Amino acid sequence: MLAVIRREYLQAVRKKMFIVMTFLFPILMAGAFTLPSLMMAKSLSGRRIAVVDGTGRLREAFTHANEEAPKPRKPEDALKQNRDMPTPIDVDYLDGRGSADLDAQAKPYLDRMASQDKKNRLDGVLVVPKDTLTATEGHMKYYSRSATDFIAQERLSSIANRAIQKDRLTTRGLSADEIERLTARVAIDPVQLSKTGEQKSGGIANFIVGFILAALVLIPSFVYGLEIMRGIIQEKTDRVVEVLISSMTPAQLLIGKILGVALVGLTQVGVWLLMLAIIAGYGTAMAMAATGVNILGLLHASTFIYFVIFFLLAYLTYVCVYAIAGAICNSEKEAQQLIAPISMLMMIPWFLMAAIITNPESSIAVGFSLSPVFGPLTMFVRTLVSEPPAWHVALSIAVSIATICCFFWVTAKIFRVGILSYGKRPTLPELWRWLKVA
Repeated sequence: MLAVIRREYLQAVRKKMFIVMTFLFPILMAGAFTLPSLMMAKSLSGRRIAVVDGTGRLREAFTHANEEAPKPRKPEDALKQNRDMPTPIDVDYLDGRGSADLDAQAKPYLDRMASQDKKNRLDGVLVVPKDTLTATEGHMKYYSRSATDFIAQERLSSIANRAIQKDRLTTRGLSADEIERLTARVAIDPVQLSKTGEQKSGGIANFIVGFILAALVLIPSFVYGLEIMRGIIQEKTDRVVEVLISSMTPAQLLIGKILGVALVGLTQVGVWLLMLAIIAGYGTAMAMAATGVNILGLLHASTFIYFVIFFLLAYLTYVCVYAIAGAICNSEKEAQQLIAPISMLMMIPWFLMAAIITNPESSIAVGFSLSPVFGPLTMFVRTLVSEPPAWHVALSIAVSIATICCFFWVTAKIFRVGILSYGKRPTLPELWRWLKVA
């Protein structure tokens, strides 16, 4: 068994692809989390919006969007600037005050949305009815070429509503300075209060860290599970397995393969965590200066301990399923068809990750964290963003260990018969007979 472990480990870590992916994967992960936001920000650059204002009193609010906004020097300046429309959006303002038919005035601008001339084409048109300042329930209309242009819609709505509120307060005798002071936004600092009274930083940063570490638990388990499945199928195809089991038991071969690849996964994830720690340590000062978020404050010693424990539990849970698929199938195509629906079921906690992170004490989060198969990933995320009871953590670990033992027992029996079986893939009744025979 030790010889199999050593062979599986060295064969994997000596591959060029292992070295490349070990250092490339964190970059790909960072891109997966940052590119969508960058693409959304990029989509707003160069946008041209026409505003047909039936009130005639919102010019200053919308033309302010064309001014170059200074860089914020203080956090409160950044919050204030975030309320305004980003400067890359160019606004064409039309004073529609006194117009009997506002839709007719907006018609030329609507036609420009379909223009083939990029210099003349508009990306959207906002129509503000003339009774907006006095109506209790007014409705503005935003026309765009895309049904999902909600980012520009929300920003335009924010600017229009703040200007409308300011105008309504001005008519009641308040000065501009008083209005600005009374309507200034107050920032909220998220703080997590532990059971011992310790205060920890919270908010969106914890949400992102939770997603990243959950991915580091889940993805390697599936990747190396596929490697075990392919290796078993290859050895069956080449008839190498017949030679191997003449020198060891099927159980020793199975356990050696699983533990060898587990060490490969731990090596790779260990490098990723080391890189994360270095980047976090280097970027803490800049992050503190830019956002006020202490990156190191989001990671604790217990985080790494729980990570290793639940990574091993998740890996050993998932990889047995792939080993069974490799043992009972004769080709990679067959195995992929068999494992695809099973993999979707095992990824249910990942599909519910947003709900689990935002509400870790909900019944669904607690239920998944204490259940077989789903427990390691869900409980690890709960330990990241909250403080579950110690008995929850202990019970989750115990259930996962029992599940792994059961999976190993079933996998070893199926593996013992399946590695020497060729031809048609066995049905469920045949697998049951394999279990009884083995």
